[in-house]
Amino acid sequence: MVKNSFISIISQEEKEENSGSVEFQLFHFTSKIRRLTSHLELHKRDFLSQRSLRRILGKRQRLLTYLSKTNKVRYKKLMDQLDIWKKKTR
Repeated sequence: MVKNSFISIISQEEKEENSGSVEFQLFHFTSKIRRLTSHLELHKRDFLSQRSLRRILGKRQRLLTYLSKTNKVRYKKLMDQLDIWKKKTR
């Protein structure tokens, strides 16, 4: 299991200063999601982890929606960095 390999984009100083920023929260949620996903591949019947994964996915989705409405440039840059699907547009 690779642990937080992509979180190194943010330096240690930025982590301490901006731990409440939207970008940092999304990095943190994405690392948790990837870790739980790899855990659930091994333990398919771990229902508590499935529940917490759904909660974190919902939180991340709400933050992504907020960021896409407030700042499109930061949203697109973050989506490319995290390698997440882009939001569907109608």
